[in-house]
Amino acid sequence: MKSITLRTLVREPLKVKRMTRTGQPVRVTDSGQPLWILQPAGGTDADEGERRCAIEKMFNEVLRERPSRISAARLLEESRR
Repeated sequence: MKSITLRTLVREPLKVKRMTRTGQPVRVTDSGQPLWILQPAGGTDADEGERRCAIEKMFNEVLRERPSRISAARLLEESRR
C-alpha cells in the first residue's frame, strides 16, 4: 500500500487517481498520522468496454431521430426571457 500526504491529495489529485487505477489502495496521511485509505472502485476494462458500447448505442439512437425545427439559438433566447 502506498502512502501520500493530504497535501499531495489536494494538490495532485490526478497522481492519486493514477495510483488507484492500478488497483492498489492508497493511504492518506496528515503529519504522519493515517487519515483515510482510498480504494479503487473495482471497475475493469470489460466494464469500460460495456460502458462505451452503451454510450455508442445512445448516440446512435439520438442521431436516428429527426432534427428539431427549433434552433438552439431560439431556445437560448426564449430561456433568457
